[in-house]
Amino acid sequence: MTLLLGPPGAGKTTLLMALAGKLDRDLRSSGKVTYCGHELNEFVPQRTCAYISQHDLHYGEMTVRETLDFSGRCLGVGTRYEMLSELCRREKEVGIKPDPEIDAFMKATAVAGQETSLVTDYILKILGLDICADIMVGDDMRRGISGGQKKRVTTGEMLVGPAKALFMDEISTGLDSSTTFQICKFMRQMVHIMDVTMIISLLQPAPETFDLFDDVIVLSEGQIVYQGPRESVLDFFEFMGFKCPERKGIADFLQEVTSKKDQQQYWFQKSLPYGYVSVSDFVNGFSCFRIGQQLSMDLKVPYDKTSTHPAALVTKKYGISNWELFKACFAREWLLMKRNSFVYIFKTVQITIMSLIALTVFLRTEMPVGSFENGQKFFGALFFSLINVMFNGTAELAMTVFRLPVFYKQRDFLFYPAWAFGLPIWVLRIPLSLMESGIWIALTYYTIGFAPAASRFFRQFLAFFGIHQMALSLFRFIAAIGRTEVVANTLGTFTLLLVFVLGGFIIAKNDIEPWMIWGYYVSPMMYGQNAIVMNEFLDERWSANNTDPRIDAPTVGKVLLKTRGFFTKEYWFWICVGALFAFSLVFNILFIGALTFLNPLGGSKAVVVNEDEKKTKNPYSGGRIPEGIHMKARNSSNNPRKGMVLPFQPLSLAFNHVNYYVDMPAEMKTQGIEVDRLQLLRDVSGAFRPGILTALVGVSGAGKTTLMDVLAGRKTGGYIKGHISISGYTKNQATFARVSGYCEQNDIHSPHVTVYESLLYSAWLRLASDTDTSTRKMFVEEVMELVELKPLRNALVGLPGIEGLSTEQRKRLTIAVELVANPSIIFMDEPTSGLDARAAAIVMRTVRNTVDTGRTVVCTIHQPSIDIFEAFDELLLMKRGGQVIYSGPLGHHSHKLIEYFEAVQGVPKIRDGYNPATWMLEVSAPSVEAQLDVDFADIYANSSLYRMNQELIKELSASAPGTKDLFFPTQYSQPFRTQCKACFWKQHWSYWRNPQYNAIRFFMTTVIGILFGIIFWNKGQRISRQQDLMNLLGAMYSAVLFLGATNAAAVQSVVAIERTVFYRERAAGMYSELPYAFAQVAIEIIYTAIQTLIYTLLIYSMIGFEWTPVKFLWFYYYILTCFIYFTLYGMMVVALTPGHQIAAIVMSFFLSFWNLFSGFLIPRTQIPIWWRWYYWASPVAWTLYGLVTSQVGDKDGPLEVPGRQNMTVEGFLKEDLGFEYNFLPAVAVAHVGWCLLFFFVFAYGIRFLNYQRR
Repeated sequence: MTLLLGPPGAGKTTLLMALAGKLDRDLRSSGKVTYCGHELNEFVPQRTCAYISQHDLHYGEMTVRETLDFSGRCLGVGTRYEMLSELCRREKEVGIKPDPEIDAFMKATAVAGQETSLVTDYILKILGLDICADIMVGDDMRRGISGGQKKRVTTGEMLVGPAKALFMDEISTGLDSSTTFQICKFMRQMVHIMDVTMIISLLQPAPETFDLFDDVIVLSEGQIVYQGPRESVLDFFEFMGFKCPERKGIADFLQEVTSKKDQQQYWFQKSLPYGYVSVSDFVNGFSCFRIGQQLSMDLKVPYDKTSTHPAALVTKKYGISNWELFKACFAREWLLMKRNSFVYIFKTVQITIMSLIALTVFLRTEMPVGSFENGQKFFGALFFSLINVMFNGTAELAMTVFRLPVFYKQRDFLFYPAWAFGLPIWVLRIPLSLMESGIWIALTYYTIGFAPAASRFFRQFLAFFGIHQMALSLFRFIAAIGRTEVVANTLGTFTLLLVFVLGGFIIAKNDIEPWMIWGYYVSPMMYGQNAIVMNEFLDERWSANNTDPRIDAPTVGKVLLKTRGFFTKEYWFWICVGALFAFSLVFNILFIGALTFLNPLGGSKAVVVNEDEKKTKNPYSGGRIPEGIHMKARNSSNNPRKGMVLPFQPLSLAFNHVNYYVDMPAEMKTQGIEVDRLQLLRDVSGAFRPGILTALVGVSGAGKTTLMDVLAGRKTGGYIKGHISISGYTKNQATFARVSGYCEQNDIHSPHVTVYESLLYSAWLRLASDTDTSTRKMFVEEVMELVELKPLRNALVGLPGIEGLSTEQRKRLTIAVELVANPSIIFMDEPTSGLDARAAAIVMRTVRNTVDTGRTVVCTIHQPSIDIFEAFDELLLMKRGGQVIYSGPLGHHSHKLIEYFEAVQGVPKIRDGYNPATWMLEVSAPSVEAQLDVDFADIYANSSLYRMNQELIKELSASAPGTKDLFFPTQYSQPFRTQCKACFWKQHWSYWRNPQYNAIRFFMTTVIGILFGIIFWNKGQRISRQQDLMNLLGAMYSAVLFLGATNAAAVQSVVAIERTVFYRERAAGMYSELPYAFAQVAIEIIYTAIQTLIYTLLIYSMIGFEWTPVKFLWFYYYILTCFIYFTLYGMMVVALTPGHQIAAIVMSFFLSFWNLFSGFLIPRTQIPIWWRWYYWASPVAWTLYGLVTSQVGDKDGPLEVPGRQNMTVEGFLKEDLGFEYNFLPAVAVAHVGWCLLFFFVFAYGIRFLNYQRR
């Protein structure tokens, strides 16, 4: 069993992936990897070995057991079955009777393709997952298992398979050391008993875990520094002149000794001068070392291929047969649909509501039949039905994109081929299409009063079923091509737009320019549109004779079809329905093709800082050697570091008998618990002083973060009792926020600003308003020096795990953002979690530097190594249930803490060199309390230490003579104008550097503008028929609705990401809500104005409207205000809802209303009286009114209307559509009204609704 160690960026993941044959094909690589002498192309490496990734990708809707069962079912049993049959044969020959239990177990685990397996139960137990086996894995939107448990599920997923070589990448992140130890102990047994080959890379292995390994590989800067037995690793580094200190974990030493910054402290040949030993020097040194020489000799001897057992290497691509694969994927797809039933129920409810609205708008009593005028209304009803059934499939896009990351992982590990994933989805969506089309038809067909013959009813049902299937397949295909939400949405909008505009309703077929007519025939929507209108207008109800000589068609029905350019022959209905099913088939085949051949889009990697760049001079070092991490606990009597530009007032924090309660959760009440409140903190007392670094330690669930949140005033709910004082005065939250900083565990920052800008922004809003700009900038520079962020000055922050700063760089940024506020008291929540030993060292050095400036610092800490733990001066130890069991100094080498616990009768003595933090958590565990029959909280409450602490609290709770309580004249440190200015400055950079949002927005605008221009080429000049006017109305309707809705949808994710940052900044007291809302809206308006200009110029010139300044400005004004209210509407919905998935659902619901009542599908004059009020409540209706009337409302040329006398354009607009030219000023004012309304609701939502629960 081999341990792989190395600092971040050393290439551990790349090495493991190269060994597992999973390197990216685009990478250039040389050299070769062989298994038993065979090269990777001679067998299937993905099934012979298993690579366990450090990223946990799982379906949140499945339970832990289901996830592992599915994995075991797909991976198969390998050679277990053949081995067992051979074993049984030999046993029979010799006459051995096996143990019945072992025999039963072996037979049960050798059968392939079972839904549940004994192996799963076995692995669940070993990984300690049996307690959460039936709990959902969970994701961003679903509560599930903890991060550490997720990590173990990722490991278990590969262990249930038959692989004999395992490469495990950082499997211990988020686990406490005892769990990591247990897992590694099991792995060791597996390696030794089952002859498995295993390499594990770990971040911060504790000494006892390190001792489990046989071999160690030390990797640095992509080169192997050492590879050989664990026992000899220290000999090699002593051979190179470096020695591991006594109280230092070997693993931590190995990660630091190759780094330029930490190396010197380990140099032990004091007789020789120290010079930096580079990585290549180590590599050369290793080749002269005895183990290195032995290794190169072994590699020179080729492996004897003939001695390999034929079953050792797998040559079959998949673990089970195709039929079994299909069954497994089908069962999982059915399970996921059941778990996601909310989505399907919601879609069904949505389509039901929309059909009820449709039938009340187009009620049959209002729908006379048989003449030309009535036909227009039926067209509107049919088109609205088509849009609803088709757009009901859009949810498929987001759901497919969401499922892709897990699919790619499982496809690449050869769990199953792409068709096994794609086919079940297709098959299982068929009943869904039947149900949704069925609901729509059943509710609307006879109530709207379509053709009454039963055959027509079923034909329409068939057409809708075909449309729904086609839409689902199309959206799935787009998702598989796009692969990320942004790209898929952009592609989706674009495809929909083409399909939609060329569908034959918005612009008639006869009016499409000859060079675009191909688009008409490839638009799947056109076939659906044709099928449903032919089904209606070829019925005998519309067979009255045509009396209009201008149109060559026998019946009224055919005239209606012909003027719109639809087919008029019955057999076309069947061709169209056939085409819909053909499209559905083609899209599904393309979907499976895209899944098979496309790979996930890669994100950019973290910023790597070159060691040489780090050599910026440290003003505090004064010629000392780098501290590394040997930060001996310093007394507060040391002089605090001088030289910070801005002075601050050192403050102490004392708290006595603090209790915290929350309302009893409903789940616990159902279990019969009578109490109304659940107590999370019990009688907690303590004090934190300037210049003293205090650690807050306890097992998970002891209430560490809860205590910090209570003391910092960050709790949004619950009941707090007890006394908290700041330097002798009772704590007042409004002033306390100004003198304190809080570093949250999940580092939340705006992704598109640089490190320097983040700090400047925080300083600008949080330092006193009388600080001048130059002082402020000097202070920011000092803080960057203190937390070693100078080399990263211009790096973009990025989103965690995707791009930008690494975890450890982010932690330091979080600390710096609080430090530039010049606080006196700083709270830090788990500053070292998720970091390797070296990164944790850098962060702790930052923390120590902060304390030495004379500030009061408190950290919660999860799994400290010896040197991190002993960097603290004092400790507050809590046990589960929120009680204190130790509060006091640590002492040199933690001797005071050790003496305190060893004095308790029955507590075992600490072993030499053992980590005091691990020991104290072990001896104070509930199991030990039960065994010794003691309660550590009672022991502490009756100790002399407790009495001393009470004296200290009493002393700190009384104000010193001559001091005043903290007072600030204003709530925020900056006036309202400065807050607005600062917020706008940050938003400006955030938008400027967000091409994914803005560049795509401008690109879409240009493309859509050109596209509309080509399709509606010169339609604004020649208006002589009613259809010309309808085409123009259609052009305006789609131009506004499409880009408007795209704006509203695109802005949501941007606002949602910024909102989480806003919650943190508001809690820190940086600004009030209004400046934030103003800044976000102002920057959007600027970008929207540029977007509108591009769009207006394109559309206005290509559609060929009249070039007069007044008309152009009217046009620009309406499009601009329309885009602004759409964008604000999108922002408003986010502000009113907890997450942007719900926001998208709410938004789409209202957009379909706006669409129906926009005045295009059914003109205002024809809307039934009981719905007419809603026409005025649809902003899109006002925009269409303004656009059409301002362009053609004053024209008095003749207009040819089928079946009626000629009219003027102005007269037709007034009579048939209800558009009056004199009403334009009122329409212009209404647009401003809509913008203001949405802005105020957005600001209200930001101000009064807080969806963050703490």
